[in-house]
Amino acid sequence: MPRRPRIVLPDVPLHVIQRGNNRQVCFFSDDDRRFYLDCLADYAAETGCAVHAYVLMDNHAHLLLTPRSAEGVGLMMKRLGQRYVQRFNRTQRRSGTLWEGRFRSCLVQQETYLLECYRYIELNPVRAGMVKQPAEHPWSSYHANALGTHDGLVVPHRLYLDLDRDAGRRRAAYRALVRRRLSPEVVDGLRRATNGNFAFGDARFQARVAAALGRRVAPGTPGRPRRTES
Repeated sequence: MPRRPRIVLPDVPLHVIQRGNNRQVCFFSDDDRRFYLDCLADYAAETGCAVHAYVLMDNHAHLLLTPRSAEGVGLMMKRLGQRYVQRFNRTQRRSGTLWEGRFRSCLVQQETYLLECYRYIELNPVRAGMVKQPAEHPWSSYHANALGTHDGLVVPHRLYLDLDRDAGRRRAAYRALVRRRLSPEVVDGLRRATNGNFAFGDARFQARVAAALGRRVAPGTPGRPRRTES
C-alpha cells in the first residue's frame, strides 16, 4: 500500500517527531545533542524552515517549525537524519538504521493551538517524569523562549512575539502560560494528529487545509460508509 503523502503547507506551522527505531536511544551524550542541534540549525536555514520550539529526549526529538515551502521540511529532515546517523554510527561503532522510518508530523492551527504546541513540546520532559520543571531540562527551547537564553536555532513565531512588545514582559507572560496545565484533550489530540499525519485544529481549519490539498486531513469516521439514495 502506498504511503499517504505528508500534509504540509507553506507558512503553516508543523509539529514534527523524529524517533529512534524501536524507540532505541538516539542521543547518548551531550556531544550527540549539540551535533544534532548544530546540524538542525544549518539545514533549517538552508531549506527555509523557521524552528520555534524543540526538545531532545533520549530516544526522540520534537520540533515546531514553519516551512517557507512544502518541500523544505522533508529535505531538512532527510539531510539532518543522514548526517546525524553517519556520525552516530561512527562514534558508537555500529551500522544500519537509527530512525523509525519517516518522521511524523501534523499541521497546527496557529490562532488556537500554536502556543499550546510550544508548551506541549517544552513540557515533554516534565510529563515523562525526567524533571519537575521545564527549566531543569537543558536540551529544549524553553531556555530561549521563557528565560531569554541566546539560542541561534530558535526563531520566535509572530504569535509568541504578540504576547508583549517588551521582551522581559513577553518572557514572563510565556512562563505564566507554561505554568498552566495543558488539557488532556490538547495532549491527546496533538498526539493523534501527529501520529496520523493529520491537521490539528478546529473543523474550519481542517476544511481549509483539505480544500488546499484536495484530500482528507482528519481521521475518518469508524465503520462502513453509508449508502446514499440515488
